[in-house]
Amino acid sequence: MILMNNVTLNLGVLASHEGTNLQVILDACDQQFIDASVNVVISNNSDSGALKRAQHSNVLAVHLSAITHSNEYELDSVITETMLSNQVNLILLAGYMKKIGPLLLRHYKNRIINSHPSLLPLYSGKGMFGDLVHKAVLDNNEKISGITLHLVDESYDNGPKIAQKTVEVYSTDDITSLKNRIQITERKFWIETLKKICKKEIDLDLVSKQNGVF
Repeated sequence: MILMNNVTLNLGVLASHEGTNLQVILDACDQQFIDASVNVVISNNSDSGALKRAQHSNVLAVHLSAITHSNEYELDSVITETMLSNQVNLILLAGYMKKIGPLLLRHYKNRIINSHPSLLPLYSGKGMFGDLVHKAVLDNNEKISGITLHLVDESYDNGPKIAQKTVEVYSTDDITSLKNRIQITERKFWIETLKKICKKEIDLDLVSKQNGVF
């Protein structure tokens, strides 16, 4: 297990696409709103906006995927070593579309956080992401949706919940309007939660225990 003996977070970010959440986190670190730094950004997409944002902020940007390492174990091993060698003590999944390997999970037990655009356990699991989640919420005439930040384990969207934030669903909403409102909330919520982790108002090991993971 990676220990966080002080409040400073050395972040490693995994992202697949544009990296809008990553940008908010980079800005919060730069403005010292949170006691943290992004030490490395890894993407499975060599042309991702996330890698470009990292490079623009002088953060190590690394493309690691089945293209660079066709063997799943080797890919998992290289991702893990990249995090460890850059002194990462907390990993954030900011729109990362790949399942986390067992080696990274083992080395970073209770130290990998994902954001999911629903109030888990609702609308979760393999294949439930992005617009598909929002469509399901609207199809079922839900009155509220939201964001869940949770610890990552071996199953999709299954890890212990760290925090949730609700977002009202309007009768006039379509997928785009609901998605946009949730994404705005999500960006703020990442920073609110990271700040609480920095201040030790959230103990990730305690979160795991309270959710029945020992």
